Amino acid sequence: MQQGRIHSIESMGLVDGPGIRTVLFLQGCRLRCRYCHNPDTWQLSGGKEMDVGQIMKMLKRYRPYYGKTGGVTCSGGEPLLQADFVTELFKACKAENISTCLDTAGYGNGSYDALLDYTDLVIFDIKHVIPEKYHELTGGNFSIAKTFLEAVIAKDIPLWIRHVVVPGLTDGEAHIRQLGKMIKTIPNVQKVELLPYHTMGVEKYHALGIPYSLEGVPPMEQEKLQYLQNLLTEMIA
Repeated sequence: MQQGRIHSIESMGLVDGPGIRTVLFLQGCRLRCRYCHNPDTWQLSGGKEMDVGQIMKMLKRYRPYYGKTGGVTCSGGEPLLQADFVTELFKACKAENISTCLDTAGYGNGSYDALLDYTDLVIFDIKHVIPEKYHELTGGNFSIAKTFLEAVIAKDIPLWIRHVVVPGLTDGEAHIRQLGKMIKTIPNVQKVELLPYHTMGVEKYHALGIPYSLEGVPPMEQEKLQYLQNLLTEMIA
């Protein structure tokens, strides 16, 4: 039975997919997003080891709360770094009629084809739409995330899009319009959500002794975020 490394578990999540969900935050991430508020998830060696059987026992206990729309969401970190574990978990969930959701930046290091076969919904975090800017913001390679997105499109899996809006980095109208143009090319999008940059994770960097590159950048203003959300919604309607 596959074992995974779990950073934390939220038993009654309300924002990471439809309905009430159990959210598993998996350990490990290859990206180094400048605004990441969970640097304690980066190392794959951290967290608590759990096997699929242990997690299924917990999910069955919570199942009465899921109703028709709830279920389990695997988030991170980056769940694709533990794709074999999540595949076995989602396969077991499907056998129990528990809905599965993958919350990801699409940045794994191996095959995820089998995993997508057992995934009911993908929440995809678009970091940036320009490859050079993507690299500046995350340290990663845009083509890896793009390849994942293409796989989700090919399998016609329902998709929610998320994008973090950071003052001075991703809060320009021109940028949001570019994002809108990209989203319009994706046929299976059900929902698009802009998320506000916040500073709640800064203290973790200080505690871990990691330099924080956005020191002094204020949280995103709600009024401007709403303006950009309306702009994006109109574009893709």
